[in-house]
Amino acid sequence: MHAPIHPKITTRQVFAIAGPAMVANLTTPLIGIVSTTAIGRLDDAALLGGVAMASVIFDCLFWLFAFLRMSTLAFTAQAQGAGEIKEYAAILVRGFIVAGLIGAALIALQVPLATVTFQLMGGSEGVTHAAKTYFMIRIWSAPLALANYVILGWLVGQARANLALVLQIVVNLINVAATVLLVQVYGAGIAGAAIAAVLAEGTGFAAGIVAAWRIAESGFAVPAATLFDRTKLMRMLAVNRDIMVRTAALIIVFLFFTAKGAREGDVTLAANSVLNNFLLVSAFFLDGLANAALQLCGCAFGARDARGFADSTRLVLLWGLGFALVVSVLFALFGPALINLMTTSDDVRRYARDFLVFVILAPLPGELAPVVWTAPRGI
Repeated sequence: MHAPIHPKITTRQVFAIAGPAMVANLTTPLIGIVSTTAIGRLDDAALLGGVAMASVIFDCLFWLFAFLRMSTLAFTAQAQGAGEIKEYAAILVRGFIVAGLIGAALIALQVPLATVTFQLMGGSEGVTHAAKTYFMIRIWSAPLALANYVILGWLVGQARANLALVLQIVVNLINVAATVLLVQVYGAGIAGAAIAAVLAEGTGFAAGIVAAWRIAESGFAVPAATLFDRTKLMRMLAVNRDIMVRTAALIIVFLFFTAKGAREGDVTLAANSVLNNFLLVSAFFLDGLANAALQLCGCAFGARDARGFADSTRLVLLWGLGFALVVSVLFALFGPALINLMTTSDDVRRYARDFLVFVILAPLPGELAPVVWTAPRGI
């Protein structure tokens, strides 16, 4: 009896997933950016501060539950590798259930959540009032935004990264159009920006459901015994728990440095904020390779293809190192100019340049993350 023959993993396969994923990741913060830009044109500092504060909160809040995308991607890839096509629908529906429960909990807890969060942020009365207005409206998009994580992970897990990119583009185009219409044309202010975000996530979810329905061979009908399989449920919960702990640790680190910077003074805080933008850009690119690692390694794991797993790991590591080096070189060459572009304060510029070297070096150890994520619990 001969062992199954598995095709060799190629660079083309890596980039077929990583390329669209990189572009899609760059669109991730656009909802907050578009809202900030539109409100910024109203020439009201309190409104601008409010939407900026609330956008950061939502970025961290939704990022905390990014495990919905990562675990769904990995489990779908493993099902694809194992040839368990019927498991696709079960993975998607399980993800929707978890996303719905978390989203409903966030909506139910919106008042205490907003109260505690904005007290810790310590903004002025005007800024806090504006931020709460935005928060109380956009929080209703939580189930939709989290369900979209599930859909994106499900699509990329099947190596349908281009379709995932199209859905991200749809969400952001709707957000831009609705924000301009509600804020600039109808003068709905910060409430209009929040409503636009909800509409964008809702449209993205509807488009994602249509796409998933067309892909799923038997729709979303899943037998209860399959959907609530104890072994698979416990495995999903364990993986989600591990990823959530990891993400919470990252968020705590970001908040720690923000708090420390604030205590050191406005110049330090502003310089840290400028340098943080560099880290976010490099992280978005490397996360595209993380998606490729999860899909290719997950598929190889599901197929019990040791060679494919090793090839995937090697290729992602090599290309990750290459991208990290390119990003580091670009930061070294253009970092000072980009700092000058992001701030007009001479003190902030000087302080940011003094610590630019850490940002230049950061992508190099960060490139190990895409492959590390394929190791725990078979992912």
